[in-house]
Amino acid sequence: MTDIVAILLAGSRPGTDPLAQAAGVAIKPLAPVAGEPMINYPARALLSHPAVGKLLILTQTPDLLTDHPATAWIASHPKTMFETSGAGIASTLMTLIDRPGMTFPLLVTTADHVLLDSDMLDQFVGEAKGADLAVAMVERATLLARYPASRRTWLKFRDGWWSGANLFWFGGPQVRPVLALWQEVEQDRKKGWKILSAFGPVALLGALLRILPLRGGIARVGRRFGLAARLVAMARAEACIDADKVDDVILIERILAERRD
Repeated sequence: MTDIVAILLAGSRPGTDPLAQAAGVAIKPLAPVAGEPMINYPARALLSHPAVGKLLILTQTPDLLTDHPATAWIASHPKTMFETSGAGIASTLMTLIDRPGMTFPLLVTTADHVLLDSDMLDQFVGEAKGADLAVAMVERATLLARYPASRRTWLKFRDGWWSGANLFWFGGPQVRPVLALWQEVEQDRKKGWKILSAFGPVALLGALLRILPLRGGIARVGRRFGLAARLVAMARAEACIDADKVDDVILIERILAERRD
């Protein structure tokens, strides 16, 4: 399978990002991790993976990356294309999936996924293949067994506590209704429970009472939209460690040093 289109989200959110500000760079993807801009790591992992046929980098300011001496190599790679993103991630993705000639599946990840590597991509692609929609997450026991001091945001379900791994799979344009709901949440996060209720009373009750297993919940949500949806429970703890805070960068740099040794 070599026809996956990988999408790397490399934009900036409204306001000032603390990592970018501390590093004195214009956007977070240029903030250094172990001596080079963080975007280089996931870009390198995606471009070297045999399943990825094309890499689209979404950012509001492509020139900041194409003109930077440490990231210009990404633009010169034959698999790479830059796309100017809009105000929100979901609306930009909706524009892309509606574009004539767009090929699927799409694998979406983020520029701060510094520890992304071929093993993680192998697992995610292998388990997501054939699904309309797949989401990667890490269960808390997996992370704490390896990095007990690491702090994440956890969602509690009947089958454990889960944290996102910033890997998403869209099998085709049939995922548009899910992206439309994502867009609504981006526009007004206060609508969260209203959006969730669109998935049906069982999903809403399960979220409120935390009685649903996450695997079954994602599959149920998918069926609501006529989609085959899957959870990919990542085996590697590092899959949910992104470069979001200074403490994260310190941990990531330690892990990268261990990989080199």
